[in-house]
Amino acid sequence: MAKGERIAKVIARAGLCSRRDAEAWILEGRVRVDGKVLESPAFCVTSRHRIIVDGKLLPKAEAARLWLYYKPRGLVTTHKDEQGRPTIFQSLSAELPRVISVGRLDLNSEGLLLLTNDGELARHLELPSTGWVRRYRVRLHGKVDAIELEKLKQGLTIDGIHYGSILANLDRQQGDNAWVTVSLQEGKNRELRRVFEFLGWPINRLIRTSYGPFQLGTLTPGNVKAVAPKILQDQLGSFMGKGKK
Repeated sequence: MAKGERIAKVIARAGLCSRRDAEAWILEGRVRVDGKVLESPAFCVTSRHRIIVDGKLLPKAEAARLWLYYKPRGLVTTHKDEQGRPTIFQSLSAELPRVISVGRLDLNSEGLLLLTNDGELARHLELPSTGWVRRYRVRLHGKVDAIELEKLKQGLTIDGIHYGSILANLDRQQGDNAWVTVSLQEGKNRELRRVFEFLGWPINRLIRTSYGPFQLGTLTPGNVKAVAPKILQDQLGSFMGKGKK
């Protein structure tokens, strides 16, 4: 920080929120620098600045950490829900530090969700350029046509929204339901639900089984497992090297 860093990046690095959320907090007047309310996220700070967020001194950034979490169905991936629904963060152990999620899983989806104490790491892992594949086990209602699944490799457009390549393989048909394994690199909000609904096979269960090199494995709903620092370094060496200068 000798030459200064964008304030939103510094807040995210401290693990309070993502960089995007930090920018919103600044515009809401929740951030003070040296006693003055900050009005723009286009502001650089150094270690000499005193940063206050919501009346509290910004904590020092700790080493980036990552956890694997089996998100159960029925929880929303947000710190505070306007509808009062239970959130994943309310269900986490008090022993965990303040964490944010890498992306989201919707209310009725379950499976692997990555958690981190570093907003910049979360942003990095969410970027399509990271190239990490997300894999899912999906149960569809209806008689699934394997040939139609194959066409999803080419992507498709629904109501003016284009969805990129999706790799989907039919595992088995069981009566009126079918299990399908799905892989994609970049997913839009509720993409799989919209795509399969469009094809006439609504999803009645969706489980994320992996996110890049990280696997759901034997985790059960609600369980959390820390990623060992060595594994994190092996998988994210370039980011860890430049992000912690």
